[in-house]
Amino acid sequence: MTSSAVSLSQIQDFLAQTPPFDRLSETALTALVAKCQLLGYRTGQPLFEREKMPTQVAIIYQGQARLLGFDQRSQRHVSLRLAQSQEILGWAGLLRGVPCETAIASTDVIAIVLPAEDFLNVLEKQPTFGEAFHAHSSLSEVFELLSLELQRQADGTSDLKELTRQAWQDAIVVNVPKGNKKTQDLAKELDADRIWLVSSGVLGEFPTGSRFLAENAAKSLKVEGRAGARLVGFREPPEVKQEEESGGYDLETETEGSGGEKPPGGKSIPIKDAPPSPPEPTTGQPKDAGRYPVFRGKGQIEAPLACFQMLSKYFGIKFRRDIIRKVLENQLKTAGSISMQACGAIAQSIGLTPQLAQVPADAINRIKAPVMIKWETSFAIIYSITEQELVLATPEKGLIRKRIPQFKEIWGEQGEVLLLQAPQVEQKEQFSFWWFVPALMEHKTVFFEVLLASFFVQLFGLANPLISQVIIDKVLGQRSIDTLDILGAFLLGVALFEGLLNGLRTFLFIDTSNRIDVKLSAEVIDHLLRLPQNYFDNRRVGDLVYKFSMMGQIREFMTSTALTVVLDAVFSVVYVAVMLSYSVQLTFVSLAVVPVLAVMIILINPLVLRLIKQRNMRFADSQSYLVEVVSGIQTVKAQNIELKSRWEWSSRYAKYITASFKTIITGTTAGTISSFLNQVGNLAQLWVGAYLVLSNDITLGQLIAFRIISGNVTGSLLRFVSVWQSFQEVSMSIDMLKDVVDTPTETSEEDRSNIPLPAIQGHVKYEEVSFRFLESGSLQLANVNLEFPPGSFVGIVGGSGSGKSTAMKLLQRLYPPLSGRIFIDGYDIAKVELYSLRSQLGVVLQDTLLFNCSVQENIALSNPDASTDEIVRAARLAVAHDFIMGLPAGYNTIVGERGSSLSGGQKQRIAIARTILQNPKLLILDEATSALDYHSERQVCNNLAEAFAGRTVFFITHRLTTIQNADIIIMMDQGSVVEQGTHKELMALKGRYYCLFQQQESSNT
Repeated sequence: MTSSAVSLSQIQDFLAQTPPFDRLSETALTALVAKCQLLGYRTGQPLFEREKMPTQVAIIYQGQARLLGFDQRSQRHVSLRLAQSQEILGWAGLLRGVPCETAIASTDVIAIVLPAEDFLNVLEKQPTFGEAFHAHSSLSEVFELLSLELQRQADGTSDLKELTRQAWQDAIVVNVPKGNKKTQDLAKELDADRIWLVSSGVLGEFPTGSRFLAENAAKSLKVEGRAGARLVGFREPPEVKQEEESGGYDLETETEGSGGEKPPGGKSIPIKDAPPSPPEPTTGQPKDAGRYPVFRGKGQIEAPLACFQMLSKYFGIKFRRDIIRKVLENQLKTAGSISMQACGAIAQSIGLTPQLAQVPADAINRIKAPVMIKWETSFAIIYSITEQELVLATPEKGLIRKRIPQFKEIWGEQGEVLLLQAPQVEQKEQFSFWWFVPALMEHKTVFFEVLLASFFVQLFGLANPLISQVIIDKVLGQRSIDTLDILGAFLLGVALFEGLLNGLRTFLFIDTSNRIDVKLSAEVIDHLLRLPQNYFDNRRVGDLVYKFSMMGQIREFMTSTALTVVLDAVFSVVYVAVMLSYSVQLTFVSLAVVPVLAVMIILINPLVLRLIKQRNMRFADSQSYLVEVVSGIQTVKAQNIELKSRWEWSSRYAKYITASFKTIITGTTAGTISSFLNQVGNLAQLWVGAYLVLSNDITLGQLIAFRIISGNVTGSLLRFVSVWQSFQEVSMSIDMLKDVVDTPTETSEEDRSNIPLPAIQGHVKYEEVSFRFLESGSLQLANVNLEFPPGSFVGIVGGSGSGKSTAMKLLQRLYPPLSGRIFIDGYDIAKVELYSLRSQLGVVLQDTLLFNCSVQENIALSNPDASTDEIVRAARLAVAHDFIMGLPAGYNTIVGERGSSLSGGQKQRIAIARTILQNPKLLILDEATSALDYHSERQVCNNLAEAFAGRTVFFITHRLTTIQNADIIIMMDQGSVVEQGTHKELMALKGRYYCLFQQQESSNT
């Protein structure tokens, strides 16, 4: 770029020679030039990107730009051609309302840029100018439409670039205006010898990107779209096979065009540097586009990808396109479809807090946006929900509004909704009361309403003493019956209104408290489940359950109790002011006990803290032991230790009762002292008040009113003593919960930004790997070096504690190695995104966990969208189908908690079926067939070898006969690999494997 400015006359002359700008009058062209600017693009800088709606059109003034198309079949960009000087870019996306163009500067480029809004205005006001665009197709537009068509036909061999070149030269465009159109009339306008694809808008049931077939259409078509629908027709091209292509496109260096001479005198436009990437759409979009990001996409991968791009933009999260695309592709290859459960896992991997729920359509307006749903055959983001309508963004149609009945008609009676919460800000400070403040502030309006209602309730509380004073001093003294009736009716009205306010306040308060409870509990349990494995190794289940139960107590204090304290504090000041207006002397007598109460609280506080801590520890200990006993009840009964277990629990529970008793006694003592001081204060108040009445300093009515008001003040002080004790208990609960919330999760922001692990081929390598569970304990793995080629069936044997299972736990990244590295397909697993690793692994453990639901639900746990045929096939491969059909309700039989109604072998086979249905890239079986008989185990192993042929399988077992046909057998002892080879090689070696095999053979005979 050799010049820094170009004169307006030069630009006008240039455009006057550029079709179709040459169709504009001189006046119109002059007005248009006044709205243009010049932007300079460096080589390799994008002018347009297909993911973003163009905000402008660009006419190349100098230089060249490479046009790229995106092949939906291979998910790769393809170089189409070079755009030269006088070519117009960006118009196709604006005209269609669908972004489709990618243009990258092949040399340094100077472009005349016209804002999208001005370009669309010229199209509308200058028919001959607009006709040049409306009647012709764009190369990028044709490439995208043919790409979608070939993808629908599962045609992966045709040369799309060549087909596009041929089709574009002969393409016909037909524009169908908005409204209703008879299919018969439209068919007459369309050449029957051509293939017609919908480029923009919607024709009845034919959305953008689909192939229009008149014979399959309804008699009348509703045409929707900003400017109606746009159809592009192609003749059937000859079959063109795809040649060998490179992995992408090359940026070629082309000769720069002429120009660049110094501009002549007169007004000129400076050449500004273009932004690094095309700006986000701000014009030509729906009015809500600023608040609600919209990105386009079609197909099983591009549509959900666009949804996650919308969510990333909405929440301000960095969008990792490659990571999400690869996860979606792996899910599609593995399960055959993209499930909402998979979308939830992706949402969590990018930092959101997802919750999958079944929601009736009638209750959709009660959930909080944004949420992700399945919409028609794709996905959508609901951005806004009101009582009357919803605002949705779909990758195919953009931003749309639907009234609730319309939404229900399309979505159905109920469906899955992925609730989404904003990413949690990394906590820099330790867990404390402030952790709850953001959740409370989300409902600040409701809390203000509750506070306001409580304020009026307390205010009405003043009516009783003040009216009582008037009745005693005035009504009784003057014997005024009429006044008494009026005042009585007034008090009755106050009581009624106070009752209504109390009911409204209670309803608002409970509803809001429940919402907060659900939200915060979900955050804590989400954090708990994402903690590393070693956190759970060092803590008892009962302790964790007890800590989690503290959430309700803390929330109750933060909402109900804290609000009571605020109201008491505020109205104590009001009450004291009213008391002072009656008698300063009597007020000081009434408040004389306050300093004594303060001293008592200060003295008793350390003791209360110590007792509460001891009580909580004792309770957690008794609960943990009870959980251990109940979860291991079969062992307890088998060992005949019921009595011993009961004695042990009784002993622990008695210690809790003793600690609790001491805490109660201390609290009761403090309360008794407070009550005694309150009674002394009341007596002194009555004593002094009587003197003041007798000396005519106050009236009898004033004394009675004063006592009622002072009772409210002293009542608040007594409540403060119990509130203080509650505060101490909640502080202890905060400290207990801090152990959970302050522990870092296994997926940090750094891990989420790691590259995703590509589809696993199966090459696994351990390089000098050492590991120990305890910091000072012995090594469970010592300098392990192993390497397995893709598709290996690996048998791992060895005695208990030899390191077999530990090596597989490191492969799953349940623990980080002490030293060394583990590679899968050349990728260090410590440096890839965790979800992309675990989502491709299938693991079956010896101690199988089944949930208390049906057999079918347990098998489909990792793939809930699986068909019945797929579930049955997985069960057959796991040799589970026959015994399942023998159960009372077949596949609908409820298995009980942890599969209690099934035998060990049956549970293992269901777990294997679940993993088969998951269709992992790499399979780990850790003593997964230990409970099976020899015949069943052999059959299962043969089925797995066949089902997972070509995929790497790790099979840990004690039965050596099971793995005789393994490609590689690893013999481990005390954390080291002592022997390695095939069965034949190890038997010839006559080492440890040989001895162990001979022992098992002899014991079997």
